[in-house]
Amino acid sequence: MHRRQFLSLTGASLMLPFAARAAFIDYAPGVAEDAMARGERIILDFYATWCSTCARQQRVMDALRAENAEYDRDLTLIHVDWDQYGGGALAQRFAVPRRSTIIALKGEVELGRTVAGTRRADIQALFDLALNAA
Repeated sequence: MHRRQFLSLTGASLMLPFAARAAFIDYAPGVAEDAMARGERIILDFYATWCSTCARQQRVMDALRAENAEYDRDLTLIHVDWDQYGGGALAQRFAVPRRSTIIALKGEVELGRTVAGTRRADIQALFDLALNAA
């Protein structure tokens, strides 16, 4: 085997666990609404790229997802850019007060939320609420 092929195959095989993981979907009008209409279990993450609280929340969510594959497999994870959609219909519908708000939904029903919460236990509780919603 050629060295270049070996390095390429090795690199690709190391990335397989990450490729299998679902990622957050970037919100655009209709994305969350369609998922709600289908009755999916949803995590809405209202974030801003410049928000340090949002970055901390994202690190916690990434760690939780790395530890529990069910979150990626069974939940619809949606990032809602606050700068773009903070004044939009979705934020108004759920009375989102600010960026760094995470909401757990089952269809159109809100199960719980945290506003500016960064505690692992609080964020995990939201994920578990959505995951275990009937």
